[in-house]
Amino acid sequence: MSAAPRPRRLVGTSLKMYFDLARTHSYVQGVADISSHAQASDVDLFVIPDFVSLVDSHRLLENTSVLLGAQDAFWESTGPYTGEVSPLVLQQAGVKIVELGHAERRLIFGETNEQVAKKVQAAVQHGLIPLVCVGETKHSAIASAAVGAAIEECRPQVRSVLTAVPDDAEVILAYEPVWAIGAAEPADADHVVNVTKELRKLVAGRKGTTRILYGGSAGPGTFAKLADGVDGLFLGRFAHDLSNLRQVITEVGQS
Repeated sequence: MSAAPRPRRLVGTSLKMYFDLARTHSYVQGVADISSHAQASDVDLFVIPDFVSLVDSHRLLENTSVLLGAQDAFWESTGPYTGEVSPLVLQQAGVKIVELGHAERRLIFGETNEQVAKKVQAAVQHGLIPLVCVGETKHSAIASAAVGAAIEECRPQVRSVLTAVPDDAEVILAYEPVWAIGAAEPADADHVVNVTKELRKLVAGRKGTTRILYGGSAGPGTFAKLADGVDGLFLGRFAHDLSNLRQVITEVGQS
Protein backbone atom coordinates (compact mmCIF):
# COMPACT_ATOMS: atom_id res chain seq x y z
CA MET A 1 0.00 0.00 0.00
CA SER A 2 1.41 3.37 -1.00
CA ALA A 3 1.81 6.07 1.62
CA ALA A 4 -0.86 8.75 1.75
CA PRO A 5 0.23 11.97 0.05
CA ARG A 6 1.38 14.62 2.47
CA PRO A 7 -0.88 17.64 2.92
CA ARG A 8 0.18 20.87 1.29
CA ARG A 9 2.59 22.90 3.36
CA LEU A 10 1.05 25.79 5.25
CA VAL A 11 2.55 28.99 6.68
CA GLY A 12 0.83 31.89 8.34
CA THR A 13 0.75 34.45 11.10
CA SER A 14 -1.64 36.14 13.50
CA LEU A 15 -1.17 39.85 14.08
CA LYS A 16 -2.86 39.60 17.50
CA MET A 17 -3.22 43.20 18.74
CA TYR A 18 0.19 44.52 17.69
CA PHE A 19 -0.79 46.79 14.76
CA ASP A 20 -3.06 49.78 14.32
CA LEU A 21 -5.39 50.06 11.31
CA ALA A 22 -2.91 51.74 8.98
CA ARG A 23 -0.10 49.32 9.71
CA THR A 24 -2.42 46.34 9.36
CA HIS A 25 -3.56 47.59 5.95
CA SER A 26 0.05 48.01 4.84
CA TYR A 27 1.05 44.59 6.17
CA VAL A 28 -1.82 42.73 4.55
CA GLN A 29 -1.07 44.48 1.27
CA GLY A 30 2.48 43.21 1.63
CA VAL A 31 1.21 39.67 2.20
CA ALA A 32 -0.88 39.99 -0.95
CA ASP A 33 2.25 41.07 -2.83
CA ILE A 34 4.16 37.92 -1.84
CA SER A 35 1.26 35.53 -2.43
CA SER A 36 2.61 34.60 -5.85
CA HIS A 37 5.87 33.57 -4.18
CA ALA A 38 3.92 31.24 -1.89
CA GLN A 39 2.10 29.75 -4.87
CA ALA A 40 5.38 29.21 -6.72
CA SER A 41 6.79 27.55 -3.60
CA ASP A 42 3.75 25.22 -3.38
CA VAL A 43 2.91 26.60 0.07
CA ASP A 44 -0.49 27.74 1.32
CA LEU A 45 -0.35 31.11 3.08
CA PHE A 46 -2.68 32.67 5.63
CA VAL A 47 -2.83 35.88 7.63
CA ILE A 48 -4.99 36.65 10.66
CA PRO A 49 -5.52 40.39 11.31
CA ASP A 50 -7.71 42.01 13.97
CA PHE A 51 -11.50 41.87 13.58
CA VAL A 52 -11.90 45.53 12.61
CA SER A 53 -9.53 45.02 9.66
CA LEU A 54 -11.18 41.90 8.23
CA VAL A 55 -13.35 43.52 5.57
CA ASP A 56 -10.51 45.71 4.33
CA SER A 57 -8.14 42.73 4.40
CA HIS A 58 -10.58 40.63 2.38
CA ARG A 59 -10.65 43.32 -0.28
CA LEU A 60 -6.84 43.38 -0.41
CA LEU A 61 -6.58 39.60 -0.64
CA GLU A 62 -9.59 38.67 -2.77
CA ASN A 63 -7.58 38.24 -5.98
CA THR A 64 -4.85 36.22 -4.29
CA SER A 65 -4.54 32.68 -2.93
CA VAL A 66 -3.97 33.94 0.63
CA LEU A 67 -6.37 32.54 3.21
CA LEU A 68 -7.88 35.21 5.45
CA GLY A 69 -8.21 34.26 9.11
CA ALA A 70 -9.97 35.56 12.21
CA GLN A 71 -8.62 35.44 15.75
CA ASP A 72 -11.69 33.88 17.39
CA ALA A 73 -15.38 33.14 16.92
CA PHE A 74 -18.34 32.48 19.19
CA TRP A 75 -20.28 29.20 19.22
CA GLU A 76 -23.59 30.86 18.26
CA SER A 77 -24.27 32.65 14.99
CA THR A 78 -26.83 35.15 16.36
CA GLY A 79 -28.19 36.26 19.70
CA PRO A 80 -27.65 38.43 22.78
CA TYR A 81 -23.89 37.86 23.11
CA THR A 82 -22.37 41.29 23.62
CA GLY A 83 -18.82 41.59 22.39
CA GLU A 84 -18.70 38.18 20.71
CA VAL A 85 -18.11 37.59 17.00
CA SER A 86 -20.47 35.47 14.93
CA PRO A 87 -19.00 32.71 12.73
CA LEU A 88 -21.74 33.52 10.22
CA VAL A 89 -20.58 37.13 9.99
CA LEU A 90 -16.97 35.99 9.66
CA GLN A 91 -17.93 33.75 6.75
CA GLN A 92 -19.81 36.63 5.13
CA ALA A 93 -16.73 38.85 5.56
CA GLY A 94 -14.60 36.46 3.52
CA VAL A 95 -12.87 34.64 6.34
CA LYS A 96 -11.64 31.11 5.55
CA ILE A 97 -9.74 30.14 8.72
CA VAL A 98 -10.60 30.85 12.34
CA GLU A 99 -8.01 30.55 15.11
CA LEU A 100 -9.42 28.97 18.26
CA GLY A 101 -8.16 27.93 21.68
CA HIS A 102 -4.98 29.98 21.75
CA ALA A 103 -3.06 29.74 25.02
CA GLU A 104 -3.65 33.43 25.72
CA ARG A 105 -7.41 32.95 25.54
CA ARG A 106 -7.24 29.85 27.69
CA LEU A 107 -5.14 31.72 30.27
CA ILE A 108 -6.66 35.20 30.24
CA PHE A 109 -10.30 34.32 29.57
CA GLY A 110 -10.39 30.84 31.08
CA GLU A 111 -11.46 29.06 27.90
CA THR A 112 -11.94 25.34 28.39
CA ASN A 113 -11.59 22.40 26.01
CA GLU A 114 -15.39 22.13 25.97
CA GLN A 115 -15.84 25.78 24.97
CA VAL A 116 -13.17 25.52 22.30
CA ALA A 117 -14.88 22.41 20.91
CA LYS A 118 -18.21 24.27 20.69
CA LYS A 119 -16.50 27.08 18.78
CA VAL A 120 -14.82 24.58 16.46
CA GLN A 121 -18.17 22.95 15.73
CA ALA A 122 -19.80 26.30 14.95
CA ALA A 123 -16.90 27.32 12.71
CA VAL A 124 -17.17 24.14 10.63
CA GLN A 125 -20.94 24.51 10.37
CA HIS A 126 -20.35 27.89 8.72
CA GLY A 127 -17.75 26.63 6.26
CA LEU A 128 -14.71 27.87 8.17
CA ILE A 129 -11.53 25.88 8.73
CA PRO A 130 -10.71 25.75 12.45
CA LEU A 131 -7.08 26.37 13.35
CA VAL A 132 -6.96 25.01 16.88
CA CYS A 133 -4.03 25.76 19.16
CA VAL A 134 -2.93 22.96 21.48
CA GLY A 135 0.04 22.70 23.78
CA GLU A 136 1.31 21.95 27.24
CA THR A 137 1.83 24.62 29.88
CA LYS A 138 4.97 23.31 31.60
CA HIS A 139 8.26 21.89 30.40
CA SER A 140 10.42 19.25 32.03
CA ALA A 141 14.19 19.28 31.73
CA ILE A 142 14.07 15.50 31.19
CA ALA A 143 13.32 14.88 27.52
CA SER A 144 11.25 11.72 27.89
CA ALA A 145 9.23 13.20 30.72
CA ALA A 146 8.63 16.39 28.73
CA VAL A 147 7.27 14.47 25.75
CA GLY A 148 5.03 12.29 27.91
CA ALA A 149 3.62 15.26 29.81
CA ALA A 150 3.02 17.18 26.59
CA ILE A 151 1.10 14.32 25.02
CA GLU A 152 -1.02 13.81 28.13
CA GLU A 153 -1.99 17.49 28.18
CA CYS A 154 -2.55 17.79 24.44
CA ARG A 155 -4.51 14.56 23.95
CA PRO A 156 -7.78 15.78 25.54
CA GLN A 157 -7.44 19.10 23.71
CA VAL A 158 -7.28 17.28 20.36
CA ARG A 159 -9.91 14.68 21.16
CA SER A 160 -12.44 17.31 22.18
CA VAL A 161 -11.97 18.95 18.78
CA LEU A 162 -12.30 15.70 16.84
CA THR A 163 -15.52 14.75 18.59
CA ALA A 164 -17.01 18.14 17.71
CA VAL A 165 -16.61 18.02 13.93
CA PRO A 166 -17.57 15.68 11.09
CA ASP A 167 -14.89 13.18 10.15
CA ASP A 168 -14.51 14.75 6.71
CA ALA A 169 -14.05 18.32 7.99
CA GLU A 170 -10.72 20.03 7.38
CA VAL A 171 -8.88 20.85 10.59
CA ILE A 172 -5.57 22.57 11.35
CA LEU A 173 -3.81 21.87 14.64
CA ALA A 174 -1.17 24.33 15.80
CA TYR A 175 1.12 22.71 18.35
CA GLU A 176 2.34 25.59 20.50
CA PRO A 177 4.03 24.67 23.78
CA VAL A 178 2.89 27.49 26.04
CA TRP A 179 6.36 27.81 27.53
CA ALA A 180 7.83 28.41 24.04
CA ILE A 181 5.48 31.24 23.00
CA GLY A 182 7.49 34.45 22.92
CA ALA A 183 10.66 32.68 24.01
CA ALA A 184 14.08 33.47 22.58
CA GLU A 185 14.28 30.08 20.88
CA PRO A 186 11.72 27.56 19.60
CA ALA A 187 11.15 24.30 21.44
CA ASP A 188 13.75 21.57 20.92
CA ALA A 189 13.24 19.94 17.52
CA ASP A 190 13.25 16.37 18.87
CA HIS A 191 10.58 17.33 21.39
CA VAL A 192 8.34 18.89 18.74
CA VAL A 193 8.72 15.99 16.31
CA ASN A 194 8.05 13.38 19.00
CA VAL A 195 4.95 15.17 20.25
CA THR A 196 3.51 15.96 16.83
CA LYS A 197 4.02 12.40 15.65
CA GLU A 198 1.87 11.28 18.55
CA LEU A 199 -0.72 13.94 17.75
CA ARG A 200 -0.79 12.69 14.17
CA LYS A 201 -1.69 9.23 15.44
CA LEU A 202 -4.79 10.76 17.05
CA VAL A 203 -6.01 12.06 13.69
CA ALA A 204 -4.92 9.06 11.61
CA GLY A 205 -7.73 7.64 9.52
CA ARG A 206 -9.78 10.82 9.34
CA LYS A 207 -11.39 11.44 5.96
CA GLY A 208 -10.81 15.17 6.21
CA THR A 209 -7.42 16.80 5.85
CA THR A 210 -5.68 17.49 9.15
CA ARG A 211 -2.58 19.65 8.97
CA ILE A 212 -0.30 20.11 11.95
CA LEU A 213 1.72 23.30 12.39
CA TYR A 214 4.33 24.31 14.92
CA GLY A 215 4.15 27.69 16.61
CA GLY A 216 6.35 29.14 19.32
CA SER A 217 9.28 31.40 18.41
CA ALA A 218 9.58 29.81 14.97
CA GLY A 219 11.91 31.43 12.46
CA PRO A 220 14.58 30.72 9.84
CA GLY A 221 15.78 27.15 9.86
CA THR A 222 12.99 25.97 12.15
CA PHE A 223 10.94 24.01 9.63
CA ALA A 224 13.75 21.86 8.24
CA LYS A 225 14.31 20.48 11.74
CA LEU A 226 10.61 19.73 12.24
CA ALA A 227 9.53 18.50 8.80
CA ASP A 228 9.17 14.90 9.99
CA GLY A 229 6.44 15.97 12.38
CA VAL A 230 4.67 19.05 11.02
CA ASP A 231 3.18 20.41 7.82
CA GLY A 232 4.14 24.04 8.31
CA LEU A 233 4.63 26.92 10.72
CA PHE A 234 2.43 29.36 12.62
CA LEU A 235 4.66 32.40 12.94
CA GLY A 236 4.65 35.16 15.53
CA ARG A 237 6.37 38.55 15.60
CA PHE A 238 9.21 37.26 13.44
CA ALA A 239 6.81 37.43 10.49
CA HIS A 240 6.03 41.10 11.08
CA ASP A 241 9.00 41.70 8.79
CA LEU A 242 7.70 40.55 5.42
CA SER A 243 11.18 39.63 4.22
CA ASN A 244 11.33 37.12 7.07
CA LEU A 245 7.95 35.70 6.09
CA ARG A 246 9.12 35.34 2.50
CA GLN A 247 12.27 33.56 3.67
CA VAL A 248 10.28 31.05 5.72
CA ILE A 249 7.95 30.38 2.79
CA THR A 250 10.99 29.58 0.67
CA GLU A 251 12.42 27.23 3.30
CA VAL A 252 9.13 25.43 3.84
CA GLY A 253 8.63 25.01 0.11
CA GLN A 254 12.08 23.49 -0.30
CA SER A 255 11.78 20.99 2.58
